[in-house]
Amino acid sequence: EVQLVESGGDLVQPGGSLRLSCAASGFTFDDYALSWVRQAPGKGLEWVSGINWDGGTTYCAESFKGRFTISRDNAEGTVYLQMNSLKSEDTAVYYCAKSRGPLAGSTEYDYWGQGTQVTVSS
Repeated sequence: EVQLVESGGDLVQPGGSLRLSCAASGFTFDDYALSWVRQAPGKGLEWVSGINWDGGTTYCAESFKGRFTISRDNAEGTVYLQMNSLKSEDTAVYYCAKSRGPLAGSTEYDYWGQGTQVTVSS
């Protein structure tokens, strides 16, 4: 059974940092790309960042470049999202999503985690 379990969400002040983790199991982790997608209150899904199977290529939505960094540890079966300089508008549920293939250029996902809540507020 494929499982994606996110963790690391928290309440943080504006300007602060968080590192989200997504622990994967039930599939050959280093065969697939993974992405982070978020959903802010009252809004639709927003793609944040993706990483290829080997971690060699990453993608990031323009609005997050310079603040968010995706990485993965294939030995640990975990993908991370380092978030710096957080703003109130980053408040959202952050989901980890597994791609159907090894490259993160496509936004077709076949499995999602349950999400982790990030709240940015003073």
